[in-house]
Amino acid sequence: MDPSPSASLAQQLEELRARVRRLEEALHRQGSALPPEVAQDGAAPAAASPAAPASPAAPTGAAMERRAVPSGAPIIPAAAAATPSATGARQPAAADRRSLENRIGSQWFNRIGILAVLVGAAWFLKLAIDNHWIGPLERVVIGLLAGIGILLWAERFRRSGYAGFGSSLHAAGSGILYLSLWAAFSLFHLFPGSMAFAAMVVVTAMNGYLSWAREAELLAFYSLAGGLATPLLLSSGVNHEAALFTYLLLLDVAVLALVAVRPWPRLPGGAFAGTVFFFAGWWWQYYSAAQSGRTAFFLACFFLIFAITPRLFPLDSEGSAGGIAPESRAARLRWKSPVLVLLPVANAGLGFLGFYGIVSSSHAAWAAPWLASAFALFYLSLFRFLRGGGPAELPPLHLAAAVVFLTIAIPLWTHGRWLTIGWLAEGAALLGASARVRIALLRVLAVSCLGLGLIALVAIYPPAAPTLLLNQRFATFCVGVAVFAVVAWMSSARRQQQSVPAALSWSRLALGAAIVSNVLVLLAVGWEIHSYWARTGAAGDWRSVRDARVNAQFTYSAFFMLFGGLLLAAGFWRRSPFLRWQALLLLAATIAKVFLVDVSELSQGYRILSFLGLGVLLLAVSFLYQRDWLGLRGAGRRSG
Repeated sequence: MDPSPSASLAQQLEELRARVRRLEEALHRQGSALPPEVAQDGAAPAAASPAAPASPAAPTGAAMERRAVPSGAPIIPAAAAATPSATGARQPAAADRRSLENRIGSQWFNRIGILAVLVGAAWFLKLAIDNHWIGPLERVVIGLLAGIGILLWAERFRRSGYAGFGSSLHAAGSGILYLSLWAAFSLFHLFPGSMAFAAMVVVTAMNGYLSWAREAELLAFYSLAGGLATPLLLSSGVNHEAALFTYLLLLDVAVLALVAVRPWPRLPGGAFAGTVFFFAGWWWQYYSAAQSGRTAFFLACFFLIFAITPRLFPLDSEGSAGGIAPESRAARLRWKSPVLVLLPVANAGLGFLGFYGIVSSSHAAWAAPWLASAFALFYLSLFRFLRGGGPAELPPLHLAAAVVFLTIAIPLWTHGRWLTIGWLAEGAALLGASARVRIALLRVLAVSCLGLGLIALVAIYPPAAPTLLLNQRFATFCVGVAVFAVVAWMSSARRQQQSVPAALSWSRLALGAAIVSNVLVLLAVGWEIHSYWARTGAAGDWRSVRDARVNAQFTYSAFFMLFGGLLLAAGFWRRSPFLRWQALLLLAATIAKVFLVDVSELSQGYRILSFLGLGVLLLAVSFLYQRDWLGLRGAGRRSG
């Protein structure tokens, strides 16, 4: 006799409960924590399942046969798979709710506890020393044994799954070893400094190897800190330049090798900061010109190491450092961008300052321009030939460094008019290069160089020679006019293809360069007019000075009218509203000058000529606009 449907359903429910119990036991044996829903009574999955029928009628045997689960398949309760809460809102995980609590309990208290243990041990040792319980050798031996014991204890915690706590203990054990070796050398003089140095190097090398083997960045940072602390602990107050810098050089090379296989961005930043600290401290206390050659060699080695370091960070398609586990990629990216961008900038600036200090102390001022040119060539070579590896910001930074050092080299090479011409020519060349390379930063640097050249042209111009127009000042202004005219022509022929500020768009650059070029024409000729009449009036008495001033004012007005007319004619010929508006503004300024200045300053004859000339020019301009050769009235009606 076939069993009833209700009996079959009860049998299957019992099988489901048995399988859930087996699943719970397996998960508990693996040490995994179960969700709260799974830990409930075995009937909960079936009751919470949305597939359960609402009516008390039992399904048919065929339907139950189709819905039965194979005996070998794992059972996942529906309540365990459901992530939303009963109200439909997603509940935050316990780790999210207690992230600050976890940091306080697992990290901050951990470090404070280690510090407390070290302080307590130090006080105990002091008590023992004050009471003469232990001698110097025993103290050192106790410190070394304590350090080794803590290192072994840290390894046990690491293997038990407490990697963070184990790393902290490892740092504490390494610190005790360093302090014990330092005390044996510096306080008790139990063995020479070379032996203490070798022992500290062994500790540092061991930590570095373990950080590589365990892929532990924190341990590598502890190793670097211990390595940098070694010279401080063993310092004897004597100048040992070769020994100190050789050790730092080996330490930086070790960091470079470690970074090549483990792309940890914070590590080279720490090594660079430590190297700068030691180099600056040694320079302040011991440097002299007699050591310039050896110092320059070590400085060049340090500079090259940190110039190459950012290239050792390959980027994957998502822009993250290669070799980094996906789960830690976000944490690395928070540190990688500032460190790997600031490192080449700081290395370039401090490296140049270091070499410049060596050159200045050696009284070799002739080498300063060569130094700046060499730095510019070095970074230009990095930009041109080394494109692979490193963050995306690195090539523009190298190009910017090359431009900056070239800009610095120009005033070191030249003075006077050649300084101005050099900056203007550099700005125009960089602007042309930015149109081909399509790097927005290059256009910013080009505009900066043009601005420096313009400031130098207006503020540092050479004095005019007695010969009118044929002098250095006028020639320098002519170069400035030509450069900005070329910039205006070059910019007007380009289309916007880069993401740059609106003020640096090609159209804005073309308009600005054209205005600057016209203003420089007015300044150049105005300075010549002033110099000519000033020299003429200086040769006689006060009447000659007054006549020269009157003649200068008339000449200014005549030139402004002439140049305004030429600009207006060019605007009509080129059909350029931009040129016509410049002409109208210049003519308006001339009108104001004639009515406000020339009326009171000029003599009767010059006054008549000035007003007649202005009137004729304005009537001609009015006639041109009345003829409306360009259809401006029609354009105005269409636009209205």
